[in-house]
Amino acid sequence: MFGCHIGKLFQVSVSGGSYQEGLTAVIQGVPPGLVFTEQEIYGDMLLRKPGSDELSSPRKEPDLPVIFTGINAADTIEGAGNEGHTNGTPLTLLIPNLDRHFIHIKQYQDTNRTPRPGHASYATFQKYGPDDDAIGAGIFSGRYSSTIVASGYIAKKVLQKCGIEVFSYVKELAGVKCPTLDYGMVAEKTLQYKKMRRDYDPFYQQIYVKGRVRTEMRFLEKMRIFAEIEKEIDPIRATAAPMERRKIEKEYGVHHIVNCPDIAVAQEMVDAVNRISATGDSAGGIVEIVTRGVPVGVGEPVFNKLDAELGRMLGIGAVKGVEIGAGFGVKDMTGYQNNDRMHAENRKVIFDSNNAGGITGGLATGQDIICRIAVKGTPTIDKKQNTIDKYTLDNRELAAITRRDATIVSRIWPVAENYTALVLLDYLVAHYGYQALRSKMS
Repeated sequence: MFGCHIGKLFQVSVSGGSYQEGLTAVIQGVPPGLVFTEQEIYGDMLLRKPGSDELSSPRKEPDLPVIFTGINAADTIEGAGNEGHTNGTPLTLLIPNLDRHFIHIKQYQDTNRTPRPGHASYATFQKYGPDDDAIGAGIFSGRYSSTIVASGYIAKKVLQKCGIEVFSYVKELAGVKCPTLDYGMVAEKTLQYKKMRRDYDPFYQQIYVKGRVRTEMRFLEKMRIFAEIEKEIDPIRATAAPMERRKIEKEYGVHHIVNCPDIAVAQEMVDAVNRISATGDSAGGIVEIVTRGVPVGVGEPVFNKLDAELGRMLGIGAVKGVEIGAGFGVKDMTGYQNNDRMHAENRKVIFDSNNAGGITGGLATGQDIICRIAVKGTPTIDKKQNTIDKYTLDNRELAAITRRDATIVSRIWPVAENYTALVLLDYLVAHYGYQALRSKMS
């Protein structure tokens, strides 16, 4: 299988499947001396995982990451203080599947003859044959996006050291739109939303805050504890405090379910999704990703334009469109209206607008990079649908499926955020190298 790799200088290769033993991400290009923990990585991963609120699938997969290679197991010399630091070698992250029960596998076995409309199952069967990993859709499941979140967190960690910030939020859901807001406020609200989710996540509190699993533990010791956790998923989930809407709004200033910075609009989004879900259907929407602090000139021309690389977010399952800046809105603009005119103030360039979304000619302009993705409604729905028997090609009817996400928009924003970080760091490394070489020429 090809296609499970991204990047040139900051590279990520992923593998695994929804009901295999787990998933992996192998990251090359992580600089030495970086310090992070599995708890930190999980703090982003819990934003994507299912079973966290009324809009998501009831699967109980905790998505606990394990750092397997790439960090120093001990001080390299006595007293060096570099235990746990990255050492420049490939970093491997493991994400074991813990909520993998036969009853769920049997449900897939009973329905795998009939491809689910909107899923990849027909095309994958034709490509890979009867040995296609059709249990839970394998690597074509949205579950693989956990590897993007995990590896993208590492990229964000490096970007932060370079003064670059990446954040995202739900811009539109089920036809309900968030108004244009100040990005400084949006960034702060997103940070508060993430903090709220960590504070309320039972696995974050019971496994990491209480020190049951620590990054410095040996791998085999972690696996012993993971085997225990696999049997304790329901009891751990039961320790979660109820996410009371008004209490969370007062304490954190965010909505308790949807990461939309306008709390009233966020609730309208939830209400709209629930109305659609009550009919057995699902809802789509738009996620906006904002990157601030990217140096002017980051990117490449022609085939490797920065905006073209961000367009590869079509590789995220359920994403059917990517736009930068004004995006498809440019069709209704004249050239004069679309152009981002500029002037200088105190020898600093100021742009009058940002219709280009912070990228022209494939290169960053120094403005905020604005990207949006269009996310389709979850294809797994509680409605009967026409399909076929993929072995005999007889016509069949697919029964309604109740174990599903009412929408995946509220879970996909951290995937888009961290995917963006992967692309930007790859280009930033190239930019720094090019500029360093260029300085030697003068």
